[in-house]
Amino acid sequence: MAGKTPPRYVPTLTEVVHSGPVPLAPAPGVSQEQLVQRVLQRVELVLDRRVRETLATAILEQTSQLMPLVHERLEGLVRQLVAEAIAEEMGTRGPRGG
Repeated sequence: MAGKTPPRYVPTLTEVVHSGPVPLAPAPGVSQEQLVQRVLQRVELVLDRRVRETLATAILEQTSQLMPLVHERLEGLVRQLVAEAIAEEMGTRGPRGG
């Protein structure tokens, strides 16, 4: 089985992944401080994007949970306003309706 080639649609491991922290070894001509700054910039960009995505998801979840209550209260408010408007109209027209 070890010598058998898998079908082309089966994903295969193409790079070795080591566990644990990777030591920061600067490339030639790059100081360790420059390397640290580059890494921090990349982390900041990714972190900023992920925080925005997480906040957007949380806001959408909270909004969807809040909508039934908002609809219920708005419906009650509209019913009250319509009832008051009808009562005022009925009061200003008198018993004959005109």
